[in-house]
Amino acid sequence: MDKLLSKIESPRDLQGLSIAELEQLAAEMREVLCNLVSNRTAHFASNLGVVELCLALHTTFDFSRDRLIWDTGHQIYPHKLITGRYHEFATMRTKGGLMGYPNPHESQYDLFMTGHAGSSVSTALGLKTGDDLMPGQSDRHSVAVIGDGAFPSGIVYEAMNNAGGLRKNLLMILNDNQMSICPRVGGLGEYLDRLRINTFYTGLKSEVLKVLNRVPLFGDPAERFLAQVKESIKAGLHGGMLFEELNFRYIGPVDGHNIQQLRKYLDMVKDVPGPVLLHVVTEKGHGFKPAAEDPVFFHTPAPFTREDEGIVAFKKSSSKAYTDIVSRAIFAQMEANPKVTVLTAAMCQGTKLEAVRKAFPDRFFDTGICESHAVAFAAGQAKAGLRPVVDIYSTFLQRSYDQIFQEVALQNLPVTFLLDRAGLTGPDGPTHHGMFDLGYMRVFPNMVVMAPGDEVDVRAMLEFALSHDSPVAIRYPKTAAETIEGARTPIELGHAEVIDWGHDGTIIACGTLLTNCLKAAAILRDERLDVGVINARFVKPLDTETMLRAIGTCPFVITVEEAALMGGFGSAVLEAAADAGIDTSHVRRLGIPDRFIEHAERGEQLIDLGLHAEGIALACRQLAERLDIKSPDRHRVS
Repeated sequence: MDKLLSKIESPRDLQGLSIAELEQLAAEMREVLCNLVSNRTAHFASNLGVVELCLALHTTFDFSRDRLIWDTGHQIYPHKLITGRYHEFATMRTKGGLMGYPNPHESQYDLFMTGHAGSSVSTALGLKTGDDLMPGQSDRHSVAVIGDGAFPSGIVYEAMNNAGGLRKNLLMILNDNQMSICPRVGGLGEYLDRLRINTFYTGLKSEVLKVLNRVPLFGDPAERFLAQVKESIKAGLHGGMLFEELNFRYIGPVDGHNIQQLRKYLDMVKDVPGPVLLHVVTEKGHGFKPAAEDPVFFHTPAPFTREDEGIVAFKKSSSKAYTDIVSRAIFAQMEANPKVTVLTAAMCQGTKLEAVRKAFPDRFFDTGICESHAVAFAAGQAKAGLRPVVDIYSTFLQRSYDQIFQEVALQNLPVTFLLDRAGLTGPDGPTHHGMFDLGYMRVFPNMVVMAPGDEVDVRAMLEFALSHDSPVAIRYPKTAAETIEGARTPIELGHAEVIDWGHDGTIIACGTLLTNCLKAAAILRDERLDVGVINARFVKPLDTETMLRAIGTCPFVITVEEAALMGGFGSAVLEAAADAGIDTSHVRRLGIPDRFIEHAERGEQLIDLGLHAEGIALACRQLAERLDIKSPDRHRVS
């Protein structure tokens, strides 16, 4: 089945293969990708699109010595298949198995753990300047592969500007498939479209530029006239003038699925002095018709089975995720209030905002992968009197930290931040866990930080945020939404929801682990340990009165959060107690410890961290035993 692929232990084994054999190998690699996604959710369409490019790169360069950085590394699967990981490939994105992104711990061919977009050119340039300064290393090539979706990121142009000034030998490969996760947006995308269809330039540039490059730039009036003619002709022929002005030699566009042509161009630019941008055109989902026809859906599809003629049947889940609940709440608020806008950063599908985009096209703004711009953009809208909602994954919002500070919090503007994928993100792993948002958001003056306990809280919190006159952040995880039973108290600024006071102890839940805390309390009641539960709701302003009452009157208190313990909710509670001079020796914090959490299913991660119901109950039991809190004669609490 994998006749060639099963024999590839390293890229060295690719040497000597004919073009026909490489094309057969590409087909085998795509079959392996299809088999993987039939078993679990994984990045799919993006990987199908770079198979030939991956093979061409590894047959042109020696990346055991040369440098290769894959930007937004979710398209790393073909690279892993030919760098000694074929026999482990079935473990992709499972606990203890291969990571779905580059991982230096797996292979010498993975240099950085890249899970955010746009940084590849900077790191590749850093590697090249470092190699040039190290004895005997200056002959190493440095290559960055970046997609057109990541290409508009501001850091890319910062790096290109620096590279153009340094004139280092750097190869930047633009993988242009006309897509980010969703269709790309903005003027740069339109510019790339014009380059892609400019075949006239591609055919003539080599010979024409050989002549033009002989024309001097300075000298007598005749030479100056020739220089002007030179620039005029280049402007007419040279679709890549934007890049040339940054001192990058632009080559392309090149067919990204033609291995022979790719190798020809890679070999041609390999030793060109100075920075080079090679424009490669690929098709996202190439080789699997359903993915090519709908690359947005097939970016990370649910597991599926293939049937005749490429038809696929998907394993569907009936449960609603918090992302779905939030998107519906946004839709309702936009219907009710014409001042509400929504902004996202190339994540319309991930944040489930397609219906919002369709119904309110004038108030929906996709900035592309430009989170810093998105936040400053939202600040401008808020200053103009609108109520912008910035809906971005927690891990990606980190990229806009300075704008959250300067443009939003410092100006005290009513921007609402919706932090999707807060907490543990399962098989996406450490690049994507939203662990740090409580720590990085609660430090800002004027900022309100909330964490819903369940589905009911989500809708009420968004309504509160859009009526509040300062910035508000609401975090929620990538998991199925749950609703707790019983009457609920309304959302009030800085007020927690006391579900039950306990005689023996109290669990204070920050966020949607509330349901696990309630289950833990039920387990303990069966053991005749009466433990109450509080739904914190607000991280900032903290409900200091309720927190201090719990610490001051309950035999033990445990805080629970799906966030980094350092600087998180539990830390806020301890700070409040310290300020009040209250002893906290009977308080314990549960959350994510000071380490990066490896990829696994979210449920597995919660168990490993003791954040499942049984783990929370165990922590309560251990603390009660340490403090000698016993209730052998207590009647069971009803």
